[in-house]
Amino acid sequence: MSEEVAGDSIGDEFKGYIFKIAGGQDKQGFPMKQGVLTNTRARLLLRRGDTGYQAWRGRDGERRRKSIRGCIVGSDLSVLSLVIVKKGEQDLPGITDISKPRTFGPKRASKIRKLFNLTQQDDVRKFVIKHKKKIGKKEVMKGPKIQRLLTPEKLRRNVLIKKRTEARKERSKALKANYEKLLAKRKAAPATHSAKKAKTH
Repeated sequence: MSEEVAGDSIGDEFKGYIFKIAGGQDKQGFPMKQGVLTNTRARLLLRRGDTGYQAWRGRDGERRRKSIRGCIVGSDLSVLSLVIVKKGEQDLPGITDISKPRTFGPKRASKIRKLFNLTQQDDVRKFVIKHKKKIGKKEVMKGPKIQRLLTPEKLRRNVLIKKRTEARKERSKALKANYEKLLAKRKAAPATHSAKKAKTH
């Protein structure tokens, strides 16, 4: 896995192509796992979400011993996933001869700025990538909700939240000071009472 191979060894239609091995699975469906240096199966103790152990199975923190395939390519593989690193002489039908535009753009404000080379003063909302979506009989343009967008309303709300927090802190300090005064007064009261009692005896 992760090794780059020439496409000439696969067939004449892949002449000039360079592929990167991204993964694969054997005839029984066990996936290849990076780091397991063997061309056979191995039983490993896996966490949820690891290759070969689905995240929705089991409980939090649980580990299970599962069979997975090593990362070395062998003759018993049924599927091999390849990524095109370099394009060859001929186009591959349905892969390199068509252009698929990006359906979903970035959501985060900083990543939209990076994509379109915007400054902090530019309005990010005008540069959101939208796509067509059919709702009932209508076709509408839908775009993602921008994350981490600092609008004037957001800044005003932040100032308001900060003021409320400071007010709560001040109120807590005042209540604590009043309580300490009351406590000191009550501690001093029995001492004076006992002193008067001793004088009378």
